[in-house]
Amino acid sequence: MVDYHGANNQSLYSAGEQQTYMEQENDWDRDLLLDPAWEKQQRKTFTAWCNSHLRKAGTQIENIEEDFRDGLKLMLLLEVISGERLPKPERGKMRVHKINNVNKALDFIASKGVKLVSIGAEEIVDGNAKMTLGMIWSIILRFAIQDISVEETSAKEGLLLWCQRKTAPYKNVKIQNFHISWKDGLAFNALIHRHRPELIDYDKLRKDDPVTNLNNAFEVAERYLDIPKMLDAEDIVGTLRPDEKAIMTYVSCFYHAFSGAQKAETAANRICKVLAVNQENEHLMEDYEKLASDLLEWIRRTIPWLENRAPEKTMTEMQQKLEDFRDYRRVHKPPKVQEKCQLEINFNTLQTKLRLSNRPAFMPSEGRMVSDINGAWHKLEGAEKGYEEWLLNEIRRLERLDHLAEKFRQKAAIHESWTDGKETMLTQKDYETATLSEIKALLKKHEAFESDLAAHQDRVEQIAAIAQELNELDYYDSPSVNARCQKICEQWDALGSLTQNRRESLERTEKQLESIDELYLEYAKRAAPFNNWMEGAMEDLQDMFIVHNIEEIQGLITAHDQFKSTLPEANKEREAIQAIQAEVQKIAQYNGIKLAGNNPYTTITPQSIDKKWEKVQQLVPQRDQALQEELARQQSNDHLRRQFANQANMIGPWIQNKMEEIGRISIEMNGTLEDQLTHLRQYEQSIIEYKPNIDQLEGDHQLIQEALIFDNKYTSYTMECFHLPFTPLYQEQLHEYRTSFNHFDKDHSGVLQAEEFKACLISLGYDVENNKQKRTGIMDSDDFRALLISTGNSLGDAEFARIMGIVDPNNSGAVTFQAFIDFMSRETTDTDTADQVIASFKILAGDKNYITAEELRRELPPDQAEYCIARMAPYTGPDAVPGALDYMSFSTALYGESDL
Repeated sequence: MVDYHGANNQSLYSAGEQQTYMEQENDWDRDLLLDPAWEKQQRKTFTAWCNSHLRKAGTQIENIEEDFRDGLKLMLLLEVISGERLPKPERGKMRVHKINNVNKALDFIASKGVKLVSIGAEEIVDGNAKMTLGMIWSIILRFAIQDISVEETSAKEGLLLWCQRKTAPYKNVKIQNFHISWKDGLAFNALIHRHRPELIDYDKLRKDDPVTNLNNAFEVAERYLDIPKMLDAEDIVGTLRPDEKAIMTYVSCFYHAFSGAQKAETAANRICKVLAVNQENEHLMEDYEKLASDLLEWIRRTIPWLENRAPEKTMTEMQQKLEDFRDYRRVHKPPKVQEKCQLEINFNTLQTKLRLSNRPAFMPSEGRMVSDINGAWHKLEGAEKGYEEWLLNEIRRLERLDHLAEKFRQKAAIHESWTDGKETMLTQKDYETATLSEIKALLKKHEAFESDLAAHQDRVEQIAAIAQELNELDYYDSPSVNARCQKICEQWDALGSLTQNRRESLERTEKQLESIDELYLEYAKRAAPFNNWMEGAMEDLQDMFIVHNIEEIQGLITAHDQFKSTLPEANKEREAIQAIQAEVQKIAQYNGIKLAGNNPYTTITPQSIDKKWEKVQQLVPQRDQALQEELARQQSNDHLRRQFANQANMIGPWIQNKMEEIGRISIEMNGTLEDQLTHLRQYEQSIIEYKPNIDQLEGDHQLIQEALIFDNKYTSYTMECFHLPFTPLYQEQLHEYRTSFNHFDKDHSGVLQAEEFKACLISLGYDVENNKQKRTGIMDSDDFRALLISTGNSLGDAEFARIMGIVDPNNSGAVTFQAFIDFMSRETTDTDTADQVIASFKILAGDKNYITAEELRRELPPDQAEYCIARMAPYTGPDAVPGALDYMSFSTALYGESDL
């Protein structure tokens, strides 16, 4: 009898494993080799196993020793299970043709590392059942069992360990082998329930009913798992020890069925992950487009409002416009500044995410680039600055207009009061019945009136000049001003004509008038201009003034000082006038003349002159005080301007410089991760330390606002320029890496030796054996020792050598912190490629070049399945079927390699 069991296993296991396995096989095979039950089990199981593969080629076998005799179906079986093409078979019916075909199959089996001892083509052609079963068992071992690997065990031991792990939680199931442990059927049901719990109600199974248990498992496996029925429940229960090869063959079908489902689940998870990243990026792009559109629309609506230069008529209306502008600066603009900064941050974040996930860079739609937004914002700020300057100029213009209008009304009222009754006086005919002395008196009186009239000429010219300036400044009530000025000018011309006519009338009668009181006349001549001068002085001393800077108030003070310098001469004139009146009294008393009433040539009395003079004397110090107070106020305002300007001119460039540096770091990402975080932390600290300067500037700005200062020639900055957001810095991961590195740097040399570096990787949860990192955090000493014990301190020498080649290319035996950080940054970056996504889709599609909508809905979550279906193009390959979708072009489009 040929011992083909030992020959087959010799090619599948190591020397020790081969010997153990052969001894176990020989111990019981010698007793059961000729047992008809054993042969029946193997025949049924191997036949079902072969048919499970041959049906893929559209054929099957009925008798295992007869149907393989010509070698044709044997070669076809090997092609199906290996996926490779064998040499072309010979189609002849002769024995030599059959032997050649079988030899081709045996040569192919041998090329796969299987040694078929004592199994020749002649035995297979002759229909030797034992040799045929031995050959099929060798094929099963090679193609169904050898590649099974579970935790460093393979083949039979790997399959056994897999069964033990999967059935460990189930009661009454304890798998120790591939014969007795399976007789009650619970192990088969446990395997199915572990992977497909909806197919079996395990709690209802009874250990004392093995036939029912076995048939239930076989039927469920055949119906739902596409595993053909390879065993009979009665044969297994009725046999003292079921055939191990038959059990192993059947159980291996469960392993391959369930491992395929696990691969599909892994593939589905990978696709879900890639699609989730893509969906998140699309959401970020939509958010950017909407935020950019809203900001540009707000700028488009705001600029026309800022460019509106329609002047208002009154100061109240212009002040309301100024208040609206301040409200825009305080309320409406700051949120938009924040939105603009957030938009730039979101754009840079999105580009970084796309770059890290191997996606193409995001290109916003036309007109919504960051540069477009910056251009629109620059235009907005230009319009804003122009609008502010226009507002301030308009306010100054209206202030000037209000001042001139009030001055016009005052001077016009004084002039109209003076001219009241003058026309009636000049048109009376009293000289016709007057005596000579009265005529002379009237003539002298008229001469005094002419002097008074000439003195008022200057006031009339001032009124006309003010009216002209109001017209030039576009005063809203110019028509009424012009009408009043026109009336005054016409009345003035009439007074001039009437004065000239009355003088001519008096001069015609002057020859009849001889007596005249020279002193009265002299008094009248000197008192009239002096009185007019005092009235003008009182008017000027009480005149309101509006100034905006020190130069203007200093000009007023200089003019006032010049006026005060004329007071001594004016006082002398007053004393001289009063002396004339005193001389009149003295002469009258000396000559005994009784004066009849007041001076006939003037209505100005000495009392009125003294009263007005006293009024002038009172107004002078009041004017001094008002000017000095205004000077102090303007000096204070100038000090506030300089104080704010000094701070603003220092803070403005500082903030601009910091913003540019931070912007460059976020975009360029130069240097290592630690360098970038260190720089950003330094910027953050410098900003915090600089905050008191901005607080001080805010206080200066508040004082300027309270002082109603609208301009500042010492700086171009305003407080709104400094209301900018800052973003905090984060560094937890770098801190974790630094802490672990320092923990294992026992000598504080700044570098780790090879063993220290390996320990550091393990403490961070890095699985050197499987080339990945598990995020477990930094371990303490006890945890680290426990980890070393559990792993046997064997962490994969080949993999660790590869890592050392990366972090220590010069073979110095030491690892710097910078090399450690660079390595961890690369290892913790999880990226996917288009090829990986295509491979995952191919698994879901069952190795087809296309995938159907039903398969996508079965394997993926509903929203992501519909996402793929909506975007996948129809598949047009030669093997296309109705409803086939092209997952390859879809996968490459995800990474920008073609248009989706």
